[in-house]
Amino acid sequence: MTSSQFLVRPEGRLAYDVTGSGPLVVCSPAMGELRSSYRHLVPLLVDSGLRVATLDLRGHGDSDATFSSYDDVALASDLLALVDELGGPALLVGNSMSAGAAVIAAADRPTAVSALALLGPFVRNPSGGRLATLMFRLALTRPWGRSAFLSYYPRWTPGVRPEGYDEHAAAVRDNLRRPGHWKAFAATTRTTHAPAEARLDEVRCPAVVVMGTDDVDWKDPAAEAAWVGERLHAEVLMAPGVGHYPQAQAPVLVAEAVTSLVARA
Repeated sequence: MTSSQFLVRPEGRLAYDVTGSGPLVVCSPAMGELRSSYRHLVPLLVDSGLRVATLDLRGHGDSDATFSSYDDVALASDLLALVDELGGPALLVGNSMSAGAAVIAAADRPTAVSALALLGPFVRNPSGGRLATLMFRLALTRPWGRSAFLSYYPRWTPGVRPEGYDEHAAAVRDNLRRPGHWKAFAATTRTTHAPAEARLDEVRCPAVVVMGTDDVDWKDPAAEAAWVGERLHAEVLMAPGVGHYPQAQAPVLVAEAVTSLVARA
């Protein structure tokens, strides 16, 4: 049974769902994404005897857009608050920027985080320097920002797309039209992953990195996955033909990785 609930934070509420029973797994999506990006993974984890929570980021989905901070550090505090609310420790599953937040959470509170599953992870800023960052932010500036993001969105799911992709993409589009959500999304794009990179060596829990071979966010996805894996002493799994959302395109692979981590942790 799934129950939609809200986590009260100092500046607003965060929406989350909880399904199943057993050891706790908390899943957090990518910037611009929704907690429903885990819709194909959650049933597999629940069938494996896990209790799974999926969280909407600040200013995304059903969460409020009333916060003053939308960065990795703020998200890390949200993840830990949800673990405390649900009774941890928890295995954190983080996609994209949520991977960086999960790293910070594990470094901040080792007793609250039993393991990490990092999917298409951003745990450091991509190469390209300040000019590339400036051009990215300019592309997402009004009045063309929303259209630019939505035109790029399909590139994150190359090849065979998961069931319900069109409906999910429509929900992502509609999310940006909700009051305050575009402003919150734009603020989220300004986050830096430097705080996550600075904390990598403090993480002591077991970890796995799952990267799509066709993830367009990295010039060499395999090399980035290997770098993250080496820093965290983590297992690295490459998902052939998969883009930036392994939980949607390769849910079986991710589920096997998570259940293996639970056994180790």
